[in-house]
Amino acid sequence: MHELSLSMNTVDTVVEQAKKQGFHRVTRVTLAIGTLSCIEPHALATGFEFATRGTIAEGAKLAIEPVQAQVWCMDCQRYIDMDERGVCCPHCHGYQLKVETGDELMIKNIEVE
Repeated sequence: MHELSLSMNTVDTVVEQAKKQGFHRVTRVTLAIGTLSCIEPHALATGFEFATRGTIAEGAKLAIEPVQAQVWCMDCQRYIDMDERGVCCPHCHGYQLKVETGDELMIKNIEVE
């Protein structure tokens, strides 16, 4: 379950940044997760709850915003939206696809007190 280690790393980063800026409590964290990232949001949320225990982020709400995957088709030279890996371009049926967005995990926002 790689979501637990992702959660722990995310909480470490959030806590470090909040403390560095002089805040004493994290109340909400918003994450952007790409649809091709292979991250299970429910497992990440469970790991987040565990990872915040005993930190200034304990009890913080976690908001997850999905990021639609967009790929560049090198064969037909256009951007297309994708919902899963391993599929062909719906226009030219080529497989020369480069993921531009949709495989990320990014901290978008941290709310603090």
